[in-house]
Amino acid sequence: MTTKTLSLFELACLLALSLFAGQCLAQDPVPLSAENPNSDTPNIIVILADDLGYGDVGCYNPDSKIPTPHLDQMAAEGMRFTDAHSPCTVCTPTRFSLMTGEMAFRTPLGGRVFSGAGGPSLIDPGQLTMPEMLRKKGYATACFGKWHIGLTFYNKEGQPIHKGGPKTVTEIDYSREIDGGPIDCGFDQFFGTACCPTTDWLYAYIDGKKIPVPPTQRLNKATIPKHPYSVDCRPGQQAPDFDLEEVDMKFLAKSKAFLERHVKETPNKPFFLFHSTQAVHLPSFPGRSFKGKTQSGPHGDFIFELDYVVGELLSTLKRLELDDNTLVIFTSDNGPEVPTVLSMRKDHQHDGARPWRGVKRDNWEGGHRVPFIVRWPGKVAANTTSDQITSLTDVMATAAEIVDVELPRDSAQDSFSMLPAIKGTDGGVQIRPYILQQGFGGKRYLAIRKGKWKYLAHQGSGGNKYHDKSEMAEYALPELAPDAPGQLYDLDADPGERTNLSLEYPQVVKELSELLEKSKADGRSAP
Repeated sequence: MTTKTLSLFELACLLALSLFAGQCLAQDPVPLSAENPNSDTPNIIVILADDLGYGDVGCYNPDSKIPTPHLDQMAAEGMRFTDAHSPCTVCTPTRFSLMTGEMAFRTPLGGRVFSGAGGPSLIDPGQLTMPEMLRKKGYATACFGKWHIGLTFYNKEGQPIHKGGPKTVTEIDYSREIDGGPIDCGFDQFFGTACCPTTDWLYAYIDGKKIPVPPTQRLNKATIPKHPYSVDCRPGQQAPDFDLEEVDMKFLAKSKAFLERHVKETPNKPFFLFHSTQAVHLPSFPGRSFKGKTQSGPHGDFIFELDYVVGELLSTLKRLELDDNTLVIFTSDNGPEVPTVLSMRKDHQHDGARPWRGVKRDNWEGGHRVPFIVRWPGKVAANTTSDQITSLTDVMATAAEIVDVELPRDSAQDSFSMLPAIKGTDGGVQIRPYILQQGFGGKRYLAIRKGKWKYLAHQGSGGNKYHDKSEMAEYALPELAPDAPGQLYDLDADPGERTNLSLEYPQVVKELSELLEKSKADGRSAP
């Protein structure tokens, strides 16, 4: 073999090429994959509770009557956001926004809450989702629990069923695959339910894209617990393996098994786990191991079970030595439910909406200000709080910055990265210029918040009724500006949203109204 002596010119060319290649690699990192893991890329877990209020968690409410030791410990080991919001005041739109970073009112069916075989999915085919984004960066992705963003079931003739109600559930052909669910939206694995697990017309588990054990009988309501918190349980079709009191333990077992299997089979691959609980949506059916564990009745026991689920997931991470490289986010899809709040206030002097006005469905703070706790050892300072205004839409952009993804313009339209806040490098400067809120009913009930000012572009709560014959009548407040088309509140001076200032500050109303309309016209609020 002969060797060639390079000239000075050739050496210079090779040096220049190597420097150029190094710059390209620095600017365009090699995509993550199972074959090319990056030890600095964290695992990500999002735990989404259902109908859990700001005041239901001890670290947010010193007067809470329900022990939440694991959530309190999680906050002590991480960061607690005090101004975090669900994008909507009900579950389906919020879940869509969490998965896509987009406000649901921008979609045709964005104000809907699906039931039964309702659909199709709010997530359009080809729309980038958080799990799909992470999967493209080499993550294993799994979803266990409640989906509730819409699905497409088919009947015997192969026609899609997109209606709620009890009758359509009996028309489902269970031999056919289900479209539009988690598997079609970026998740490798899914086990859970189409809608609210113990409320809806379809009491059956979906595994992947099928229901392996279909319903065979009508739910017998005579066999379920009877108490003030067992309402909202529709007499739908029930599968033989569907135990209404053990749903959350089933979901927990699936998530723990996923973590165990992941460590055993693909230990060098990062993962994204979305654990979506049944707790604490009505009916309040705590598992058998949790009944009577608090002094606050069945709903208190249910919250205690939710806290246990969080503790089990965190302890599993530690046992599997995944703890140091896992970002865990805990939050809720909206504020607490009406019957729950009314009964808990009277029966146990516990207020799940404390200290805010309103509850689930209302566009007042109690309907959408939610717990939001972040834990990431070594990256998030322990026992810290953040007053950054943030929305669940922001989880997607935050994850994108963590894994070094530049989001396409047609995705995550309402998502801002909270990574500087999480890492404590925000310098106290608000990341979001403003935030959008959606009440029950989509575009008819929108609100906008900028700094201390919050403007509801509608009269009333945007959700629940507070008239004389309503069950919420005792919590109605006098309207000090009944002729105003909307409501303006100074949350610094009036966090309880008692005094409508829209007639006193018309310029603020004008500014916020124009900003809201611009966001609607632009199709986005993120830059």
